[in-house]
Formats: sequence, structure tokens, C-alpha cells
Amino acid sequence: MAYLIDGNNLMGQADPYYKFDPASRNRLVARLLLFQKITRSRVFLVFDGSPPLDEREIKFNPKFTVLFPEPGQPADGLIEEILSRKNDRRYFLVVSSDRRLREIARTHGARSMSTIDFLKQLKQTLKDHRQERELQKQTDDSTPLEISLWNELFKRK
Repeated sequence: MAYLIDGNNLMGQADPYYKFDPASRNRLVARLLLFQKITRSRVFLVFDGSPPLDEREIKFNPKFTVLFPEPGQPADGLIEEILSRKNDRRYFLVVSSDRRLREIARTHGARSMSTIDFLKQLKQTLKDHRQERELQKQTDDSTPLEISLWNELFKRK
């Protein structure tokens, strides 16, 4: 599955003070990179505004791309353009709080999800992965010397 995400809408739901914190975009990208790695999905993250490095497309890996529209063009327009260029849109899931954009996605044959629902899914996926990593942690077996020392300590009490 490929997620086509309206980045500013998602940031607005995840961090209501994102406009005052320039690092919020980086935190969102970091969380989505982990989500992409866990789910092995493709992610296209589209932000409004100008790119930080004068590049309209930033590839973090082959399956994770951050896109910025041309000056004066909204992110919604770029998302519509991406959908219209793709042949098989059934594998796309558009994430946005903009009802009009979600409706356009459905008319193109793509699925859509609100940013609130996606944020819940993102949090749950990251939480489940954290619990899974905790279960997979390696535990070291006690050495015979440690066992005998503990036995001596407990015998004294």
C-alpha cells in the first residue's frame, strides 16, 4: 500500500503548535519513517510551503519521499496531480483532513482516510512495534558464579 499524506494536515492534528516549532516537521518525518519501515509500505509526504533545501523532492529511502509543491501551488494540488499520474490508484490511500481532497481521491479510485484516523493508526503501530521490540530483547543468563553469590546472599537472610 502507498500512503499519500497531506503533511500539514497531519502535523496540525499531531501537534497543534507546529507553526511555532520548526522541529515539528522533522519529528513527523522521523515517526513516519519508522512507520514506513514497520509496515513496509510506500509513503509520499506532501508539505505546503517552500522546501528547506530548495529541492521539491527529498528521498529518504526508495519507499519514502517528501514532496513540496511549486511556489503558489497548494499541497492539495500536488496530491491531485500525483493521483492523476498514477495508473493503478487502488493501492493508494490518501490521508487528509480536507473532505474535498478525500472525495477526489475516491473518484480517482484511491482510498482515503482522515488525519485523525491515520494518527490513531500511526500511534498504535508504533506502540505495538515498541512492545514487540521489548519482547525480543536478549536476556543474559546468569553465570554459575552469580547464582552461587545470590544463593549465599539469600541463605544469610
